[in-house]
Amino acid sequence: MKPVTVVLAVIGAAALAAAVYLWAPSGPAFDAGAARAAAQSYDPRIIRDRYGVPHILGARDADVAFGLAYAHAEDDWKTLEEVLFFSRGRLASRIGKDGAVTDYLIAALGIWRDIDAKYKDLDPETRAIVEAYAAGLNLFCAERSVCAGGAAPVTGKDIVAGFASRTPFFYGLDVSFKQLFAGDEKRSAALESLRTAFLHLAPGAELGSNAMAVAPSRSADGHTRLMVNSHQPYTGPVAWYEARVKSDEGWDMIGGVFPGSPVILHGVGPDLGWAHTVNSPDLVDVFALKVDNAKNPTRYLMDGEWRELERGVARFRVKLFGPFSLPVARPIYRSVHGPVFVTPTGVFAVSYGGAGDIRAVEQWRRMNKAKDFSSWRAAMEMQAIPSLNAVYADRSGMIAYIYNAAIPDRSAEQDWSVTADGSRLSLVWKGVLPFGTAPSVVAPASGYVVNANHTPFQSSAPADNPDPSLYPAHLGIDQRTTNRGIRIQELYGGDDSITAEEFVSYKMDALYAPDSRLRRLIARLIEREAGSAEPDVRAALEVLSSWDGSTERRNRAAALAVRIGYLALGHRLIEAPEEIAEKDEGVALRRAIAEFKEGFGRLDPEWGEAVRLIRGDLSLPLDGGPDTLRAVYPAGEPTNGVQPAAGGDTYIVYADWPADGGPPLVRTIHQFGSATLDQASPHYADQAPLFAEEQWKTPPMKLDALLAEATRDYRPGR
Repeated sequence: MKPVTVVLAVIGAAALAAAVYLWAPSGPAFDAGAARAAAQSYDPRIIRDRYGVPHILGARDADVAFGLAYAHAEDDWKTLEEVLFFSRGRLASRIGKDGAVTDYLIAALGIWRDIDAKYKDLDPETRAIVEAYAAGLNLFCAERSVCAGGAAPVTGKDIVAGFASRTPFFYGLDVSFKQLFAGDEKRSAALESLRTAFLHLAPGAELGSNAMAVAPSRSADGHTRLMVNSHQPYTGPVAWYEARVKSDEGWDMIGGVFPGSPVILHGVGPDLGWAHTVNSPDLVDVFALKVDNAKNPTRYLMDGEWRELERGVARFRVKLFGPFSLPVARPIYRSVHGPVFVTPTGVFAVSYGGAGDIRAVEQWRRMNKAKDFSSWRAAMEMQAIPSLNAVYADRSGMIAYIYNAAIPDRSAEQDWSVTADGSRLSLVWKGVLPFGTAPSVVAPASGYVVNANHTPFQSSAPADNPDPSLYPAHLGIDQRTTNRGIRIQELYGGDDSITAEEFVSYKMDALYAPDSRLRRLIARLIEREAGSAEPDVRAALEVLSSWDGSTERRNRAAALAVRIGYLALGHRLIEAPEEIAEKDEGVALRRAIAEFKEGFGRLDPEWGEAVRLIRGDLSLPLDGGPDTLRAVYPAGEPTNGVQPAAGGDTYIVYADWPADGGPPLVRTIHQFGSATLDQASPHYADQAPLFAEEQWKTPPMKLDALLAEATRDYRPGR
């Protein structure tokens, strides 16, 4: 054989071997026929109202969960598919290197180890609905050609994994990991990409929310009212989708779900309702370990004795191009504290709230089926949802605020704001403290409860608020304030006879309080730059001096003020202005001036020109801004001066129970519409004009009213 032939043969063999090595496996085989056959065990009826919102009816809860999955898949399959790959620790095989860090974390946190071990311990009713939901997704994939290879078959365990893997992000577990890997630029960048690529959050942005409830004693007409007002991204895996569910087994709710949720996460039913807001309890502790080998540890020291680390391997694939992906294997470790990570600055273990608990979906199911405060509170006592405030109201006039947190039982002697000594057994968490340890306000004499991601010690009137002195530092309770927290108390706390119109108008407040961080920053900036010789700076100060703190769409100073705030204080506007250096303030001012001159040719465009609700061909002005009660969060760098709104107020539910104790009047609105991805659908943006004008729709809650406006009426698989 000639040398050239030998070389070509070797190259060909190497190429073939590389192709085999990189060829992405197809995953478990999907039997479409079996999926269709399994679907015959369920019989939901889906009726879509005039806005395309699905109302799912069925004899059993399982029938309804099946129908909810099918309806949601029709409107948002690609996002559901992304959630499935994320929850399985296979996101990198779909989106490439940006998903690798999540796949590694899913393995390192032991999500699937816990699900495989504990799935059987979920109550039968919960297993029935998650398996029905999975069957609904499988039927969708059996009937359509849009599902990626490996997405189906979906199992009940996949649905549970979606809850177990996502709930820790709501209290900021990913942020703690980013801090842990601060010395590792690649991992830090990857963790930031998690928030932008998967959660669809702009860098530095957070998940927020408002919730308000008033009892008959504070209502001008003796009604009970609840506002469900979560602040989420407009699109993506944690964007709200509206659905109504009703079974003959007593399940009856309308509210919001995330892709992959077989139960309403918050909303209202005939008897009661609740709203969630994000809280930030200290549920993550980092422990510095003393190990036998800093790069490849096998043992760690605990009270003077060596213990073996649990060792394993995280295996996943990273998409390259076409059918090719790179197989990756990374070591994973566990100590008695939890997952262990080898970093450039040492070896650290992490304990975090909710670790090992897969029952969040079961708790939400029980909340969905509750008929009164006692049964709803019993569901909350599970503490399977590790964080999230809850504001509750019901037809009897009961209202309540719960600072929900799975607070760890840990030493009161340790300063948990710093890294703890991982070699001391006395510092290891001893489980979760009982429900009721955290602050709450139940049936307050003042007749109102509120939360806007601020401290629970300002959740009602001063006489009804929890006493901070009863909650020592090691419990890790929120102490932060927000502009929304200030305004919500000024409005709802300042009016002892709230009408229906006032209850809604207060929620739509678009003002920054004089003592908010943004107003304080602007005041300081005006004072510091007063002597500037720069004409543009003097012109900007004149605009800023005229600002009254409003972000109503016609306001001509808000755009400049808020943009400066973004650049100086960050997306959340929560940094202390006093800690911002004079130079940084000046840089923010001059950068904003340059952007506005280039984009608008002026420094005082209307707020509604600068920040827009953009959906398809629609571009609409909005009232409201970041950290106002009418929450609007712009994203990205301005294009010709304009920033699209990307989050904040999204799906909102307003419930009004009359004084006679009858069923509530329910009004809802969504920022876009029910057709999340289909631009050709009439429901892709049909609610956007209402949302921009702060108007509502009234969903039909009775069958005859629903049928009178139905746009579709069908039974999947039948």
